Amino acid sequence: MADAFSATFANGLLNVLENVAPTAYSAVWTQLHTAAPGSAGTTSISAGSTTRVSTTFSASAGSIAINNTPSWTNGGTSETITDISVWSAASGGTFLFSAALSASKAWASGDTLQLSSLSISIPTAS
Repeated sequence: MADAFSATFANGLLNVLENVAPTAYSAVWTQLHTAAPGSAGTTSISAGSTTRVSTTFSASAGSIAINNTPSWTNGGTSETITDISVWSAASGGTFLFSAALSASKAWASGDTLQLSSLSISIPTAS
């Protein structure tokens, strides 16, 4: 699977058309990957950091963007980070979506990686 919304998350969003309120998340957690995370978000999890980091968003005009700077420190495995996955909880929880980084990042042991931007847009009629 290419990076995308999970079926669970997409169905939750589309349920508004059936007058069912979507699940609201006050925060979500982001995880690092060395390749596309797959349809369950569990493939190619970074060995340098298996920790999910809290990520918060703000929405405006059909777009949503992170408003904090999630940060990870590599715990000992040099690797290249290519993708992220976003979850409803720090562990377990529901896989929401995955995305490829705009550029892969070589990540050596002891390095810190910060996610400086992440946005999602839905085209709106004008």
